[in-house]
Amino acid sequence: MGWIESIQKAIDYLEEHLLDDLTIENISCQANASAFHFQRTFTILTEISVGEYIRRRRLTLAAQELVSTNAKIIDVAYKYGYETPEAFSKAFRRQHGVPPSEARKYMGKLTFYERLVIQVVLKGAEPMKYNIIERDSFRVIGIKREFSVENEGNLIGIPKLWHEVNTDGTSERLGKLNHGRIKGLLGVCNASPENEEAGSIEYWIATEFEGNAPKEFSVVTIPASKWVVFEVNGPMPEAMQKVWKQIFSEWFPTSGHEHAGTPELEVYTEKDSTAADYYSEIWIPIK
Repeated sequence: MGWIESIQKAIDYLEEHLLDDLTIENISCQANASAFHFQRTFTILTEISVGEYIRRRRLTLAAQELVSTNAKIIDVAYKYGYETPEAFSKAFRRQHGVPPSEARKYMGKLTFYERLVIQVVLKGAEPMKYNIIERDSFRVIGIKREFSVENEGNLIGIPKLWHEVNTDGTSERLGKLNHGRIKGLLGVCNASPENEEAGSIEYWIATEFEGNAPKEFSVVTIPASKWVVFEVNGPMPEAMQKVWKQIFSEWFPTSGHEHAGTPELEVYTEKDSTAADYYSEIWIPIK
């Protein structure tokens, strides 16, 4: 099964079980992917989270049911996963702009989200610059956090962690300790089987380092890997997000490579990250 086909299989499963108690683990299993990698791939390809897609689709079906039947609002609320009519009304108004009680009068103004179909689009107008290299294992030092993949906890927590290290001086201290081949700060994402079983990922903000690490930082060894290294040119975060989307929508579906499942890296150089010519990299272990 191809990359896109596996994602579509998971979406089809999600749609068939929209009224059930869905978990990211159950959905990702359909794609033969870890919860983290499925969640992140889905978000990159669609620009919304899995949880947000489920919410939009349930509220779309709820609106259609209110418009086309005489079902009671309280029954529709419970059917689509809301514990109280008040919670349902608040979410319904946020998506559709009107409360459920007014839905039958405003069919033309409701906001409907259709079922997703993932397709490969071969653009080619903007070539992706990358190298494939092999490296022995190497050490990085920094700080780590564990984030839950349920309810998109990692999508919320990781940006907060970067804000923390950029404001408390941690990033500057790590920058001065950079002794390795990779120049700059690293965002290291490790979705190991142990973390996946616990429903979490391990995320590091670190730098490549050789020698005895200061006590304030932890050390992790990045395993020997074959890497595809993508160049990213442009201001953050837009440039990085754009290349990630190209990787999952264009490169992986056609390259014949698969993610190796070991930690992946984002490399941030020391220059002004808002500059039009800012340079960064994405390192993905492949097999």
